[in-house]
Amino acid sequence: MFKPKRKAVVVGAGIAGLATALRLGRDGWDVTVVERSPARRSSGYMVNLIGRGYDAAERLGLLPALRPRALGLFTTVLTRADGRPKFTVPAALAEATLGPRTLTVFRGDLESALFTAARDHADIRFGVTVTSSDDAGITLSDGTSEHADLLVGADGVHSSTRGPDHVVDLPYVVAAFGLPHPVPGVPDDSATTFIGAGRTAAVVALGPGRSSAFFTYRCADPAAELRKGPAEALTAAFGDLGGGVPDALRHIGPDTYFDAVSQVVMPRWSTGRTVLVGDAAWCVTLFAGHGAALAMAGADELGAALLAHDDVPSALAAWEASLRPEVLKRQALARRGMVQYAPPSDFHVRMNDLTIRAMTLPGIRTLVRRSVERANR
Repeated sequence: MFKPKRKAVVVGAGIAGLATALRLGRDGWDVTVVERSPARRSSGYMVNLIGRGYDAAERLGLLPALRPRALGLFTTVLTRADGRPKFTVPAALAEATLGPRTLTVFRGDLESALFTAARDHADIRFGVTVTSSDDAGITLSDGTSEHADLLVGADGVHSSTRGPDHVVDLPYVVAAFGLPHPVPGVPDDSATTFIGAGRTAAVVALGPGRSSAFFTYRCADPAAELRKGPAEALTAAFGDLGGGVPDALRHIGPDTYFDAVSQVVMPRWSTGRTVLVGDAAWCVTLFAGHGAALAMAGADELGAALLAHDDVPSALAAWEASLRPEVLKRQALARRGMVQYAPPSDFHVRMNDLTIRAMTLPGIRTLVRRSVERANR
């Protein structure tokens, strides 16, 4: 007997949405992706595919497209406020911290690889949103409607599918953007990082199309900082620094990622046929270092659960039970990790320096690698 394809509407064409569309489309679903933005967006910050995220990228067949864009390992120089070096963190420490099954790429390159793969398995529509959803169907802003078995909200921390509830705002803002090459004050194939009381500035110089800046700082009113815009806010927060920072600040542009730091904490990620994936469901913040990996894993494992269960609610329940412990662990680690990115005092800065120096020692590096490998099993 002919069995019609199951239909899914995915809201959001970022990492979580495109990975979900790719997985479901390959599994035989009829998938429509709608994205509010008129076109794909670029972004200048790095993401790590590690643990379950790397496994998902491998299963989805993305590694051949991503490996040529991999940023690889690089030396990091911790600097003083005027740009003078304090000490160097060798690339081997990053290798120990991240582990062997890791891929570091720019977010934009990961989204491009996902888009190229997903467009053969899904109808992707830009400049389109969901205007209503009920038992009768899903109405879209382009005037069409869909009768879907599954509605996936993958539209980020500011999800319209979820609404404004369940967002836990933290007293930080973060910014990231690409840079031309070379970057004055930063040696090729390296990064310089200033970590001071309440703020971090990092400039990475890896070559044309591979150089970027990252800033984060603690503030009493993130919304007020966002109203200033990235140029004014970042210059006020970091304009006193030397090294590669002054040049980086001059390259703040329209593609700059600039946002408050938030987590999303929900008692459950699905209701009926509607499910949230990625930051829309469990944003862990950039401080966690696992946002992209969890988005990829969540999408891939959602597809596996839907294959393993005959009905959607049972699949969603099993999927969440498997993934939630990892998400909660990463959210907790992110909250603790804020002390590293925005130390509350000069004393904490000195303690961080001592910790990082200790980790560069060969014996300690081995212990770090083993700890990471256990954590990612």
